Amino acid sequence: MVATLRFPPLGVAEKLACFYAGLLDRTVPRLRRTAMRNLELAMPELPAAERKRIADGVFRSIARVFVSMARLPDLNRKNVDEWIVHEGLENLRDAQARGKGVFIATGHLGNWEFSVNAHTLLCGDTMSVIVRPLDNPLIDAFVRRRREMFGNRMTGKKEFVRALLKALTAGETAAMLVDQNNMLDQGVFVDFFGIPARTGTSFAKIAARTGAAVVPGFAVWIEAEKRYHLKFYPAVEMTSEVVEDTRRVQAAVERAIREYPDQWLWIHRRWKARPEGEADLYS
Repeated sequence: MVATLRFPPLGVAEKLACFYAGLLDRTVPRLRRTAMRNLELAMPELPAAERKRIADGVFRSIARVFVSMARLPDLNRKNVDEWIVHEGLENLRDAQARGKGVFIATGHLGNWEFSVNAHTLLCGDTMSVIVRPLDNPLIDAFVRRRREMFGNRMTGKKEFVRALLKALTAGETAAMLVDQNNMLDQGVFVDFFGIPARTGTSFAKIAARTGAAVVPGFAVWIEAEKRYHLKFYPAVEMTSEVVEDTRRVQAAVERAIREYPDQWLWIHRRWKARPEGEADLYS
């Protein structure tokens, strides 16, 4: 599949990627059911037709991720701006100027697989990124090679705390996906689109311990330009109170998703875990 997306003309590759994403949609129908249920929960004010449009956009977004990952070896500093440009880079530079490291809060919005490598090509910065190893070791090895192609460091969940503390204490930049119902730690329930969602507290704890500046960042597709913008938002002011800081980070992620709702991974059951006594939202 990767070969069919890397070597043909770009227009052909994009059509193939849409076919693959559509095949995923049709053969795993629970993904769309989950997306529609999530949209019903998070945006009940939208008509059903608009929720369907957003769900359709999710699979188009996945297709774009397929193409960029396949063609990543062909990118370099001379051609990367044909694919992506910075927006709000001054927010990242202001945070870096504080001198205590920068912890980027990101998520499955836009092209999370492309963003870190693109940033390195655009300005030379590298960073540490927390990832969950994929279940298939062969696919995991392939994806890891892509992710580390330009010098960034991927850290698995078993050793991530030590690696992050070391990087941020040294004033470096690190990134972590913070938008899933994750199992990295027990987590706390904070509102996400007005619904309590179990959220890991590791991000807030590490930010508090290191004093790192927290900057939301996402690579989002701009249809009018036919390329991505790697957007860095103003730093989130943290309080060193774990639950409140977790809430603030989730609120920042939610604001970005509301800007680009058809680019978030609604096919993930974000509200699967429930506070004690509450009913399953997906049954």
